[in-house]
This record gives sequence, structure tokens and C-alpha cells, in this order.
Amino acid sequence: MRSYDRAAHEMRPIKLTSHVMKNAGGSCLAEFGDTRVLCSATIEEGVPNWRKGAHAGWVTAEYAMLPASGNRRTPREYKGRKGRSMEIERLIGRSMRAVTRLDKIEDLTVTIDCDVIQADGGTRTASITGAWVALHDVLMARVEANRPKPSSAHGTGGGHLDGCRWR
Repeated sequence: MRSYDRAAHEMRPIKLTSHVMKNAGGSCLAEFGDTRVLCSATIEEGVPNWRKGAHAGWVTAEYAMLPASGNRRTPREYKGRKGRSMEIERLIGRSMRAVTRLDKIEDLTVTIDCDVIQADGGTRTASITGAWVALHDVLMARVEANRPKPSSAHGTGGGHLDGCRWR
């Protein structure tokens, strides 16, 4: 029996909640069934040294599973990344760079952090989807912050109706 009494052709329920972190420029809680991934996006001035002079920005990603995210505790990865985690964070980074106009974010680095808080299958796909929402939000916030704001204009009208003057 598949979770959520799904037929073979049905997906797990998906819920994306954006703006879940106060201090991140963009954030998303991606829920795919019982899998939950918290994704955030932050922008920093500058690019990696090897990227300088390219007149283009950079998007990178970090991925981790919290110790109690699975049905048994997984130790935190302090020194060196495990093969699986490294593979997933590279996949997230490549996926986000593929949908970003790096030439439009010149000399900026966007870092996407994806932290699995509950794993029940599909952490890669939940991470990529949540990462995109967080990336979208942080880049759109930057666009809005740099967009000229129009001055306000107001209009009022007055007239007469059946001998009454309206102001």
C-alpha cells in the first residue's frame, strides 16, 4: 500500500510555503508527503575568486539532513561531505544556475541552503522545488528594491446632485 492511499499514477500531496524565515531574502518550506525541506536563499556581494572578471554572478547550494530527519539518527557532517549530500547539493546548484540569468546578477553570489527536517523519500525533488521558490523570492525582492517607485497621484471630484453640493 502506497502512502496516502495513492494509486500508482498519483503523486504525494505537495505544499509549498514561502517567506517562512524572517532573516532570509527568500525561503520556502517544501512538503512532499511526509518529507519536509526548509530552503533559504541569501545574496552576498562578490563571487568566488575563479569567477571574478566573468561579468556574471554565481548560484551555489548546500544540502544537509538534520540528525533526526530519518527513522534513525544521522550524524551531522562537520568534516567533508558524504557522497550523497555532495551529489545532491551539486544537483541543486546546477539546477538553479540553469534557470538563472547569471549575467543579470553580476558580482553577486546567491547561496541556497536546503535542510531536510523530515525525510520520507523524495528529498532531492523537494529540495530542488523549494530552492527554486526561495531563489525566485530573493531575486524578485532585489528587483523590487531597485525598481524606481512612482510618486503618488490622487484625484477627487465634486458636483451637485438635486441641489446638494458634494465636496
